[in-house]
Amino acid sequence: MQDRFLRHAPGLSAPATRAVGAIPSDTDPLPFLPRAIYVGRGGDLALSDESGGEAVWKNVPAGAVLPFRAAMIRATGTTAADLVVMD
Repeated sequence: MQDRFLRHAPGLSAPATRAVGAIPSDTDPLPFLPRAIYVGRGGDLALSDESGGEAVWKNVPAGAVLPFRAAMIRATGTTAADLVVMD
């Protein structure tokens, strides 16, 4: 398959090129720093950023794509499920 964008630098607004299912954890960081998080089943998301700052995103609807570069999705405080991180 030919990639017409092979010579273009990827930006944060460019489409993701990989996606991995994410299981919330209070100890394990995400496998990579994602561009966005897809929420398959709605609820709350407890996220940590690269600097250790934490926030809870309340009532995120199913099907939402959050443009947030989370370092960790915490199990404590997260009720959303079927999460996919994209880069």
